[in-house]
Amino acid sequence: MRKTITILILFGLCVNSGFLLPSFYFVQGTNQSPQPPETLKEAEIVGGKVLRLLPGALKEIWQEALEIWQIMGEKVKNFWNSYIWPWFQNIWQKILSSFGKEIKERKPAIKKEFKEEKEEMKEEIPKVGKSLWERFKEIIK
Repeated sequence: MRKTITILILFGLCVNSGFLLPSFYFVQGTNQSPQPPETLKEAEIVGGKVLRLLPGALKEIWQEALEIWQIMGEKVKNFWNSYIWPWFQNIWQKILSSFGKEIKERKPAIKKEFKEEKEEMKEEIPKVGKSLWERFKEIIK
């Protein structure tokens, strides 16, 4: 029942472009349309009533909307985990199985190449360091 009332209030707010009085007219069940206030004091009274009711109504609407979004989020999450994620996992397993063979074949060659490059770097680093130090000494002299 609360959800229905919340939806009707939202519909009234949307249809009336933010004017709350016409939507309250239908809820009251009277046949007279609301009249605009004739004096500034009446407008202040009506505005005060609306402003007092508005935060509570908006809070309830927000809580209902939040519950609906949480339910929708859970449904999307369940759908994702039940149908879409297993499909992606299946594709990922196929990719890994096809590339896995290639990786296993190339792994020893890659390790060997990495070790060779590491040895070359170990040999070159002291030479570069000495030459930089020698250059620094020359600059100082």
